[in-house]
Amino acid sequence: MNNRLKVARAERNWSQGDLADRLDVSRQTINAIETGKYDPSLPLAFKIAYLLDCHIEDIFQPDAIELEQIRRQLDKS
Repeated sequence: MNNRLKVARAERNWSQGDLADRLDVSRQTINAIETGKYDPSLPLAFKIAYLLDCHIEDIFQPDAIELEQIRRQLDKS
């Protein structure tokens, strides 16, 4: 999954630690999300979007492979 978390965080001049504190998660969790090593749970994604005053889709988007898989699954329906 692609995300704009690092950009959105930088626009607010927040460090990873600042964002982690606001979300009550570890700095390592923020780093893992930003580097694509971890996809947040839906509740955490909502919390991030709420904190950043945007929609989840403004921060998180499926990558090309995931999007193709979604299309194939929906076309079978």
